[in-house]
Amino acid sequence: MTLNELNAFFNGFLHNEQYASDISRNGVQVQNSAPDTKQITRVAFAVDACFETIERTIAAQAQLLFVHHGIFWGGCDTVTGTHYNRIACLIKNDIALYASHIPLDANNPYGNNFGMASRLGIKNAEPFGTWRGMTLGAIGNLEAPLSADELINKAFPNGNHSLHLLPFGKPLLSRIAIISGGAGDDIDQAIEAGADAFITGEIGHEQYHVAEENGITVIAGGHYETEMVGVQLVKAKLEAETDVEGVFLDVPTGL
Repeated sequence: MTLNELNAFFNGFLHNEQYASDISRNGVQVQNSAPDTKQITRVAFAVDACFETIERTIAAQAQLLFVHHGIFWGGCDTVTGTHYNRIACLIKNDIALYASHIPLDANNPYGNNFGMASRLGIKNAEPFGTWRGMTLGAIGNLEAPLSADELINKAFPNGNHSLHLLPFGKPLLSRIAIISGGAGDDIDQAIEAGADAFITGEIGHEQYHVAEENGITVIAGGHYETEMVGVQLVKAKLEAETDVEGVFLDVPTGL
């Protein structure tokens, strides 16, 4: 497939045009030398477009890097320093870059939040949580209530999470609200929605007392760990529906 064909494939279910309020430049952020003709046979998937993932894309002999966090946000940055090094490495090696920020958080079923809901066994999860007018999270009921520890083990089966637990909810948790990444401030939306537990990536000092006073359990499993879900689901979809090979580049930050 060419870059233009892959762009159409990804946007066919991510629907970037529906997320105009997203500060990320979703879609192709850096093209290759021949987007209409050059064949892409392998796509690397990662959470972040950093120098390490670009170098590992080269080592994996992939021609496209698909990420959740791209290198362009809002206005155009000057191409200097770290920004230059990343862009130069992509261009010199003729590697394209595709980013999907809020579209990949929000997508059902291939996004971070609905993907986490599926991992937990939540059936019929519904959209939940808004940011800049966009709904990006998921909420639903477990088939059988779980303790906080049981919920953590299902949410992060590899055990490589940077975990912060505020165990202020019921002993057994049923209704679970999920927003990946840096969504600690959205605890108020989880409380309003009647959630027993809120799963996110990061939680701040100021949310501790909010959680305690409202009797809700908060599981902050790490920004990276909660946002590696979607890229792996998109990888699986690409491999199942096309002849293009995918490779996941695991570059955890511990945060």
